[in-house]
Amino acid sequence: MRILKTRSEFGQVRRGCVLTIGNFDGVHAGHRAILGAARRVARCRTAEMVVMTFEPHPVAVLHPDKVPALLTPLPAKLRLLGEYADNCIIVLEDNLELLSLSAEQFVDEFLVARIAPSVIVEGDDFHFGAGRTGNVQTLRELGARKGFDVVVVPPRSMELPTGETIRVSSTMIRYMLESGHVSDAAVALSRPYRLTGPIVSGWGRGRKLGFPTLNMAKPQQVIPAEGVYAGWVRIAESQNGLLEEAERIPAVFSIGQARTFGDEHPLLIEAHLLVPPHGDPAGKHMAMDFVRHLRQQHKFSGPEELARQIEKDCRQAKGVLEESAKGDQK
Repeated sequence: MRILKTRSEFGQVRRGCVLTIGNFDGVHAGHRAILGAARRVARCRTAEMVVMTFEPHPVAVLHPDKVPALLTPLPAKLRLLGEYADNCIIVLEDNLELLSLSAEQFVDEFLVARIAPSVIVEGDDFHFGAGRTGNVQTLRELGARKGFDVVVVPPRSMELPTGETIRVSSTMIRYMLESGHVSDAAVALSRPYRLTGPIVSGWGRGRKLGFPTLNMAKPQQVIPAEGVYAGWVRIAESQNGLLEEAERIPAVFSIGQARTFGDEHPLLIEAHLLVPPHGDPAGKHMAMDFVRHLRQQHKFSGPEELARQIEKDCRQAKGVLEESAKGDQK
């Protein structure tokens, strides 16, 4: 996959490509509908399908104190986008100069002059240019004048367990995760939500209870609400290694502050593997794929009561993951 990051590299894109532009954090079901539509248009026109994304998030440049936590780190996002692009992804570095361009200046300087797409495919909520003043209607008007077509893809919706129908968006998925609704987030993402990070040393309390854990350093991602979850673990030598297919291991996750042992503990992100891993995981990297929320965190009377509850959690998680695995095979 070619990753183009500088203007001088944009000449590698074949003129007349089909282009889609967005931050694409999460590469969720709504994004996939846009990406899939762009790919189909490209096939019909025998054109190259190109994805343009941004790093960092525009809010990180304009309002650093309000930047949303990531759903998907850049390497994982590029891997997911690569399922749709024809060997070409453009990663624009967001900076004040870029974000100060008007909608027409952005089209002129970045799209028409350097890429010359024949079609741009976007969602109905696409905004661009300084102050997000440009929208899909602006894009259509500019396309009519500057020689490209615009295809607008309708939003994707999903039904919640409550019966409410909502629009799939990165903002909504962040809310789902932060409130512990990881199974709803998985539907919106079209896959389980994944945290990734290095395995670090813990306090060893789980081992003393008979339930050893792998501990993850706090990642720069959205962290699901404190609680206990069923999920899958993957282990690799490096962060990039997690992008490859690795054995998935059933596990129970705990996110919390270990209040049974006191009230002054930092947030812990732990995984107890239900099946022993191959080899020593120390010093490696771990991915945690969240399948279902099992329960909230509680302060127990002591280690014995906690151990009994963890045993129940393991039995419940095993059943959940067996059911999940059967669904994956259908």
